[in-house]
Amino acid sequence: MAKFTRGFAGRGREARDPRLPPGQYDTGNQWPVLTAEVTPKLETASWSFTIDGLVEREVTWTWDEIHALPPSTFEGDIHCVTTWSKLGVTFSGVSVDTLLQAARPLPNATYVLARSHTGYTTNLPLADVTGGRAWIVWDYEGRPLPREHGGPARLLVPHLYFWKSAKWVSGLALLDHDEQGFWEVNGYHDRGDPWLEQRYQGD
Repeated sequence: MAKFTRGFAGRGREARDPRLPPGQYDTGNQWPVLTAEVTPKLETASWSFTIDGLVEREVTWTWDEIHALPPSTFEGDIHCVTTWSKLGVTFSGVSVDTLLQAARPLPNATYVLARSHTGYTTNLPLADVTGGRAWIVWDYEGRPLPREHGGPARLLVPHLYFWKSAKWVSGLALLDHDEQGFWEVNGYHDRGDPWLEQRYQGD
């Protein structure tokens, strides 16, 4: 009869962290830098953010003006379509709800097109950026958001794949229809829910 020495059969698999959506891995201390554009150098002195489109009042904030709004913090996880996830992160900025409160969306507004200072765009249902689900953030882990990760400010929509969290964000246009952005035109999913693995059109 064969005998097995201690440990011969190998170690059992470690339990998968329940915070990881299907097909994702924990990147740990790493934060991969992925972008389709040249990283811009934006000065806060000339930075601005605008909400326009189907709103009662088009509103633009300067860097100082947006910082004077009530602050808001996100603590949780982010997930990239390239399969990495970063768990237990903290971002600070202002809730998109606070900004929309000033602009007052019209009843027929159902979608948002996020714009960046680089010309990048991405589309989202209005419901995905309201109800405490999205932020404009400028701090990461208590420090200014690094330029390569979207600083001075980016959109943060953590419950969707991270390409929806537009870097170097410059504004939101409210629409009554879905208008695809850069990656969506190039085959990525229109919504991008990590838990449903909505990576590409047809998923």
